[in-house]
Amino acid sequence: MIEPGESFLDMLAHAWHILPLALLFALPVAVLGGLALFLLRRGSLASTMTVLVLVPVAATFVGVLGVSGFMFNPALATMLLVCLLVAVVTVPAAVLLGRMIARRSVWEREARERERAAEASRRELVAWISHDLRSPLAGIRAMAEALADGIVAEPAEVADYAQRISGETTRLSEMVGDLFELSRITAGALRLTLSAVPLRDIVSDALAAQTPVAERKRVKVLADAEAWPVVSGSDPELARIVRNLVSNAIRHTPPDGTVAVQIGIEGADAVLAVDDGCGGIPDDEIGRVFDVAFRGTQARTPDPASGGGLGLAIAKGLVEAHSGRIGVRNHGPGCRFEVRLPLAIP
Repeated sequence: MIEPGESFLDMLAHAWHILPLALLFALPVAVLGGLALFLLRRGSLASTMTVLVLVPVAATFVGVLGVSGFMFNPALATMLLVCLLVAVVTVPAAVLLGRMIARRSVWEREARERERAAEASRRELVAWISHDLRSPLAGIRAMAEALADGIVAEPAEVADYAQRISGETTRLSEMVGDLFELSRITAGALRLTLSAVPLRDIVSDALAAQTPVAERKRVKVLADAEAWPVVSGSDPELARIVRNLVSNAIRHTPPDGTVAVQIGIEGADAVLAVDDGCGGIPDDEIGRVFDVAFRGTQARTPDPASGGGLGLAIAKGLVEAHSGRIGVRNHGPGCRFEVRLPLAIP
């Protein structure tokens, strides 16, 4: 407060004289605050923001007390009350701001990690698909040229070449269909029309479709149901989930092995489990089984006709689109893929 008759220059001179004393009292508080910030460098952002707010307020509080010589008067009481009000307002604001910044930082970091993972998956997918498309296309081209040049002229050979071209074309068509389905899933463009779907029909049709493949490989496919649940889902997508899992199990089960499909109910979920005889998945690979174009090594390295490695990624996307869950674990002579889907509400 400016005393009567005191000029502005006199006030500045007075302030200049008390400045060293104020710094003398405030400096230790600032040092302690810096030490606290150093100790909290690995702590939460909210704690750091709180300390950053409290340090100048506390330093001002101590500096005012020191300059006044701890002689309480109305001016000092007013100053201390102002400091207290500032602390009451700014500390909660600092905590909220720190939490908001922390959440945003975590979200941005996770978003960057997801973006990097998605980009890596896209590059891997392009590499795998480019390789897988090249092989059947080269075969089709070679056989077509042989037919066009008259190198193959015998009717039996011509029919064999035509059948092989048809088989390679079917394989390419399936790969393109898988890519289209996966693109719909990853782009969030998949729209399901949900209804009550009996799981018995879905599993029966899928097993019937895979029976010729299993017989050619001498793999036995068994189905066992504790109950036949009715789930809330979309018929074509549910059929594809089961077909992809059974096809994957047959592909990775050696000849004379067994694929077991089990169906049951646990709580509010229908449970579908598919066991194969692949020999198990290495611990460092089991977490990547559902990644796009992941094929694995050792016991799960597929044959050349296995496709683009998209079946499990598509199954996972379709299960999650049904608000379900899918997982895998080593089980017995192979591994178990387990799907949980919500039951239809009666």
